[in-house]
Amino acid sequence: MATYISRQLLLSIPTILLLTLFVFAIIYLIPGDPAESLLGQSASPEAIEAFRRKMNLDDPFVVQYLGWLGRLLRGNLGYSVRTFQPVSPAIASRLPVTLQLAVYSVILSLVMGLPIGVLAAIRRNTVWDLVVQVIAMTGLSTPSFFLAILCILFFSLKLGVLPAAGYVSPFEDALGSLRALLLPAFSLGFIMMGSVSRMTRSAMIDVLGEDYVRTARAKGLAETTVVYRHALKNALIPVVTLVGLRLGGILGGTIIIESIFGLPGIGRLMIDNIYGHDFPMVQGVLLFLAVARLAVNLLTDIVYAILDPQVRFAD
Repeated sequence: MATYISRQLLLSIPTILLLTLFVFAIIYLIPGDPAESLLGQSASPEAIEAFRRKMNLDDPFVVQYLGWLGRLLRGNLGYSVRTFQPVSPAIASRLPVTLQLAVYSVILSLVMGLPIGVLAAIRRNTVWDLVVQVIAMTGLSTPSFFLAILCILFFSLKLGVLPAAGYVSPFEDALGSLRALLLPAFSLGFIMMGSVSRMTRSAMIDVLGEDYVRTARAKGLAETTVVYRHALKNALIPVVTLVGLRLGGILGGTIIIESIFGLPGIGRLMIDNIYGHDFPMVQGVLLFLAVARLAVNLLTDIVYAILDPQVRFAD
């Protein structure tokens, strides 16, 4: 197991280097002069030139990238050109909100997706199966921002049962925090619910046809015991992989959802600084999201190897 994890970690190093190059390059490939965009059209040529020298914008691209990478290896993501505050603490202060939203979204997707996926499998080719597949396809085809708007219109403006925007810390009010994040988490988790239910259905159908399931039924075990204790345990292996891969997408989806619901997470931080032309802050958030997605995929591979030992020996 240690050998497998070490190999996966070594393979991630060149990927991270490519990510840093891409994140750094994408900002400087944006049309226009970064100095003029940051200082505005009213800035004098002298001020613009001084800003270029201060930010090393006159250096060749390779020199700028290597300098940024060197600072990055020392844990320095740079400084905001608007507030002159370090980027790393700004991201760290917003991270708990985004993580809380992502965790709630995953929990909701599993709570909704697993039971209906199992139901569709054990009631295959019935009306229940059809209903579940319609729900799953609805989740997969509905954009999160559109669902978020519908949730606000119905649950907040029409019924008035949930807040339309704002954030409450769970340390101040646990119930208030749950209410504030319920609609954003549902808007993100509904899409994953569709994937989870379809994957659960497919995996359960395969597992229910295995010999050990037939043997368990032949022994006279209750159907609930056969389904949930024997079949579901093995059917969860591909579901775990799916959740890990989708979690990276949820982290990226928080950018839009946090803006719609006014949540002070790193997604909202990125949007605000895109409008403010604060390139160092945008670079920092982009790099964090990219590395976080890579880390989630790596963790998924490790969990999958734990659940299925054959993966560790497959080369």
